[in-house]
Amino acid sequence: MKIVIVLAAVIAAASAQIRPLPVPLRPVPYGGPEAGAVILNQVYEPNPDGSYIYSYETSNGIRAEQRGFLKNPGTPGEAQVMQGSYSYTGPDGVVYTINYIADENGYRAEGAHIPAAPRAYNPRFPGAPGPF
Repeated sequence: MKIVIVLAAVIAAASAQIRPLPVPLRPVPYGGPEAGAVILNQVYEPNPDGSYIYSYETSNGIRAEQRGFLKNPGTPGEAQVMQGSYSYTGPDGVVYTINYIADENGYRAEGAHIPAAPRAYNPRFPGAPGPF
């Protein structure tokens, strides 16, 4: 009985068709309509103290700028600070702008389309603004 089962399994495996993976008929072009964007303006200014300023603008409306510096150099509270903004046009035609800062307290971004953290609720004063 075991021989019959093994023999049936061997025959089934030998007669199985091996099919190649499907290949897309048309390859998708890399980059889409934004692939032709070029840099219109680019600035990078490093300074001897380690601070810097950079910015760029592309032909498809993307803009970015950032500055960085060392906060409280030579002290225990020394921290690298980077702050700036970037903007782009979304698929809906709206220009989105994000302003950010990254320092010893982490990365924080703000933009009209980014949800804000909820304010703290104080049950004694429900209408009062939170500590933020």
